[in-house]
Amino acid sequence: MFGLSKKDGTLFLVVIGMTLFAPILLNPFPEGSELAQFNAGYPDLMQRFVIFGIFAIGFNILFGLTGYLSFGHAAFLGVGSYAGVWMLKLLTMNVVPAIMVSVVVAGLFSALVGYISLRRSGIYFSILTLAFAQMSFALAYSVLTPITNGETGLQLALDDPRILGVSQVNGSIPPTNFFGFEMRDGFTLDIASWSFTFNVGYYLCAAIMLIAFYLSIRIFRSPFGIMLQAVKTNQQRLRFTGVNTRPYTLAAFIISGMYAGLAGGLMVAMDPLAGAERMQWTASGEVVLMTILGGAGTLIGPVLGAGVIKYFENIFSKINDNVLYNWFSFMPDALQDAFVFMIHPFIGKGWHLTLGIMFMLVIICLPGGVVEGGQRIAKLFRRKKSGPADSGAASLPNSTPAE
Repeated sequence: MFGLSKKDGTLFLVVIGMTLFAPILLNPFPEGSELAQFNAGYPDLMQRFVIFGIFAIGFNILFGLTGYLSFGHAAFLGVGSYAGVWMLKLLTMNVVPAIMVSVVVAGLFSALVGYISLRRSGIYFSILTLAFAQMSFALAYSVLTPITNGETGLQLALDDPRILGVSQVNGSIPPTNFFGFEMRDGFTLDIASWSFTFNVGYYLCAAIMLIAFYLSIRIFRSPFGIMLQAVKTNQQRLRFTGVNTRPYTLAAFIISGMYAGLAGGLMVAMDPLAGAERMQWTASGEVVLMTILGGAGTLIGPVLGAGVIKYFENIFSKINDNVLYNWFSFMPDALQDAFVFMIHPFIGKGWHLTLGIMFMLVIICLPGGVVEGGQRIAKLFRRKKSGPADSGAASLPNSTPAE
């Protein structure tokens, strides 16, 4: 299917199914129940799932295939965001030009950064990319304020020229659209106690993520991808055989940066605002966590890692003491206070502590991330399924096959 092997085609179909039915799959609890706050099937959160999934997929092409760990990928996300907002300000509120220009600008910037940074490898490469990201953040925050609007962030205004569209509608800024379909448009389907929201913006982001995921599969299985894996395995041996690895690693760096720019363009398509905080080192560290948590070097791992982290950020961070007291209301007051006291540091603003503990456990117990955990569970079920047959075969006397 689409030039993919049976295994990769099956994986791609699974991702398509999960993406299409996400509004249903992510709302397992009925509205009004105590567990309804764990539902994640609302548009804003689902859009973050797929946008950061694209960001992580692109980062995985660099880190997962070549082993080059970049701590500055947020710079390309930020550059793509700024380019996208400028297209919305100057050209049109149709998000297609904004997304395309975001990819191109991020690709050009990543070519510059990669050309310099890839002169070194290992920790020196990581520090160079981090330095570029922090310089980009400082420039966007202070020096380039005419372009970035500094700490306030770049946003739309009523006096924007917008040469291919209207600057205002009824005295307000027109919404972003995809060939006339507003990004916030959609409909809500109510079934019994469940409510499912289907949103134009989400499905546009989801379609782009599926294309990005498909391209990543083709890259992984191509001769180019195999060469990148050889770079990760033993770059020095390749150089001894006369292979110049820099064009391959630079190409991987640029592709990865373009993925980050694409994610930045989709962010402003959903919310036309770009700020310097998107270029901070913490944002770069977040995509590293997503990739490692999901499974670096695997196809679906970065997408799963992005979903897990964004779920914790947006769901568990909303749990507060009042919610905990409601959960433990069946307990005596003393036990109730004790449980709330013990759990309080791990929820709300302290959700990063929960994320840190979870990340440590994954690194220690599952170096391959969530994907490795799934593989272990699958092997366990296969063993249980084949166990009785294997034991029965072992009890048979030795014999030769029938003639």
